Amino acid sequence: MDEAEMKTGFVFHELYLWHNTGNADGFIPANPKLFTQAGRHFERPSTKRRFYNLLCASNFIDKLTPVKPRHATKEEILLNHSAKWVEKVQQVSDSECGGTAAPLVVVGPGSYEIALLSTGGCIAALDAIMAGEIQNAYALVRPPGHHAEPESGFGFCIFNNVAITAKYARQKYGLERIAIVDWDVHSGNGTQKSFYEDPNTLFISVHQIGNYPVDQGYIQENGGGAGEGYNINIPLPPGCGHGAYDAAFERVVVPALEAFKPELILVSSGFDACFMDPQASMMLSSTDFRYFTKLIKRVAHRYSKDRLLIIHEGGYSDEQVPFCGLAVCEELSGLDSGVSDPFVMDIRMMGEQDLQPHQDARISECEVLVGKLKALCKARDI
Repeated sequence: MDEAEMKTGFVFHELYLWHNTGNADGFIPANPKLFTQAGRHFERPSTKRRFYNLLCASNFIDKLTPVKPRHATKEEILLNHSAKWVEKVQQVSDSECGGTAAPLVVVGPGSYEIALLSTGGCIAALDAIMAGEIQNAYALVRPPGHHAEPESGFGFCIFNNVAITAKYARQKYGLERIAIVDWDVHSGNGTQKSFYEDPNTLFISVHQIGNYPVDQGYIQENGGGAGEGYNINIPLPPGCGHGAYDAAFERVVVPALEAFKPELILVSSGFDACFMDPQASMMLSSTDFRYFTKLIKRVAHRYSKDRLLIIHEGGYSDEQVPFCGLAVCEELSGLDSGVSDPFVMDIRMMGEQDLQPHQDARISECEVLVGKLKALCKARDI
């Protein structure tokens, strides 16, 4: 389809911002006994609200096709999560004050229903794509999901939106090959666990090594059983700029996708690899996320009938997230907002933005996994 005819959907609901993670000192609950002061939780509404505000203030929101979210059904959540975990979330959510359902997983009053709306928004976008109403979409949903494992939530995430959406897509539409790319700066441990033995789901995670979870996301985690070779981690060292990330996408992500020839591409979109993010040590700008989107969009056009759904995850810089999100939406739609990111020039001038030798060595290790995947796909006549 010609880019000028491309329709891009957008998912958002005000209730996404009403998920209450409470007062915290970053991610540590406020506790006078520990001398942690009540402040702002990292996973707060403001970054998402400012992202949406920028779309509205620039009138770019009018160029996107709204997709109305719905609540996911319990049966849809159970495609990826245990009944025990779902019941625990509902129980904590129904309590008067909410609480912590798992380590770093705050469930406020009513968060269960908001989490269902978050997952349901992703499913609604997928249905619109499969119906041909739109070609691609950005789902600005909350709470995020990529850390949530089948048996429990994890790291701010309650239900794994991208994993559930992938399993829903396979169940409803019979898609044989689905690819998930996770560019959040933290390892997509929950998604990895959901598909680790699945040869029909290619999972690629580009993240900062040893950040979170500290013990997962390593190159050696390459899939298990029938799924061996279909799980690719690209654990980059701290301090990477556009040179390392461009190399990772051009030499690993894109060749892997091209070998697998997915019928649908899903992206876990975290903007926490941006320079100003408080939870990571990378040096990206909105220009970089625009480029990642461009590369993946090309693959979707060639192999996936343009079917590309990008699902919001992390990103904790109030200043940078809005511009990163706008850049991705511009690239998805092929349209220009007329807005210039005021942070790009300064970030691009930071030292060692180019590919460094130690970064190149790490990416070369990951390229070996692409060769392995190509052999597997050739054997399957993909």
